[in-house]
Amino acid sequence: MNPSLLANAINRRAFLAGSGLCLGSAALNSLFARDVAKPNFLLPKAKAKRVIFLCMAGGPSHLETFDYKPKLDELHGQPMPESFTKGQPIAQLQGKELKVQGHLTKFKKYGQGEQYVSDYLPWTAKMADDISIVRSMVTEQINHDPAHTFMNTGTAISGRPSMGAWVNYGLGSEAEDLPGFVVMTSVGGRNPQPIASRQWSAGFLPSKFQGVEFNSTGDPVHYVRNPKGVSASHQKKLVDAITALDRHRNQAINDPETDTRIAAYEMAFKMQSSVPDLMDTSGEPQHILDMYGAVPGDGSYASNCLLARKLAEKGVRFIHLYHRGWDHHGGLEKYMGQCCQLTDKPTWALIQDLKQRGMLDDTLVVWGGEFGRTPMYQGKGEIGRDHHIKGFSMWMAGGGTKRGFGYGETDELGYHAIKDKVHVHDMHATMLHLLGIKHEFFTVKHQGLDWKLTGVDHSHVIKDLIA
Repeated sequence: MNPSLLANAINRRAFLAGSGLCLGSAALNSLFARDVAKPNFLLPKAKAKRVIFLCMAGGPSHLETFDYKPKLDELHGQPMPESFTKGQPIAQLQGKELKVQGHLTKFKKYGQGEQYVSDYLPWTAKMADDISIVRSMVTEQINHDPAHTFMNTGTAISGRPSMGAWVNYGLGSEAEDLPGFVVMTSVGGRNPQPIASRQWSAGFLPSKFQGVEFNSTGDPVHYVRNPKGVSASHQKKLVDAITALDRHRNQAINDPETDTRIAAYEMAFKMQSSVPDLMDTSGEPQHILDMYGAVPGDGSYASNCLLARKLAEKGVRFIHLYHRGWDHHGGLEKYMGQCCQLTDKPTWALIQDLKQRGMLDDTLVVWGGEFGRTPMYQGKGEIGRDHHIKGFSMWMAGGGTKRGFGYGETDELGYHAIKDKVHVHDMHATMLHLLGIKHEFFTVKHQGLDWKLTGVDHSHVIKDLIA
């Protein structure tokens, strides 16, 4: 053993012995400390038990989905008023002639709340009374990867914990044989942007809280099945032996990552029996498959939505679906139709399925991209819209949110959020509040600072969204 490690171990034992404490009482004290600390960030009661976050990666146009602006059609083809754009961050249209692009589809009012929903989303229109649409979202990063990083971690700096990891860390998982944070991706549309695995990283939190990506086709997790000739009992003996060695070594080094490795081996063994059956949707009733439009094993967004419901039933705390294909700089009309055709009905089916099973009340579902799109025209021949961060739309359903409710407004051209602005940090704060977590006190000490998901600014819970 390293002499310094041995000295540390001896000193630690000497301290415990000299203090009249045995290891058991030290552990008991740590449990007491944890229980005393919990009320600092836990609310008396949570409205939601879990989150399903539906990320439309690439940035869906709010002006073709939920944000109807008659003035946009009136000024179509005219120069964009400089009063809107002067000094504002623009991605690919910087320095180019800016012209107003009207809506590419019609909007109608739906539900008792008379929510505007576009003709691209006929299935979402059917559930207008189930969702709260936020039309005044703002974010801080105008390009895809940093914008995803900001949406997922609350900062554009890589290496920070993702929101799923924060939730998993704070609340733990209700699933004994599955990870507490699961990620799945699907593709369809224009220019699918890559999604880096650090988007579901645990950052400086223990790595056991990071997201685990499940493959949509083939083996759901790499090496989840035993090799030929290796039985479950043999695998169990191997895991037990490695765990015993790791625990023996950790008595000396007291390394949290060793505890993580032990937990990972144990979870991997449990997943070998639980995951293949869970990911096989062929046993689902045909009417459920038809409702989602899912084909077992096809790797589609529809199948991922069905799997999200199954994961939620099993107690997974945070389920993050990415559908890559919403980056519509050109071919907006074509690709909006394609992306909506792939995602609209499955999203509706997920909400209906959760409702029918009595799970929507305690499952928070969030839909949206990393940003919106500009009111200005982009493209050569094929109409498109550029990235936009000053005003866009997202929606929430279930988990204690209001239903059939609209919140916030952008200006007459859909450029700036002007009423009830909702920053990404506010969305995070509201999500944590619904899960029973006080975001102000939900911190972790790292490099001498108290870090939290909602940043250091004056983030606040959007109480008007809460039922």
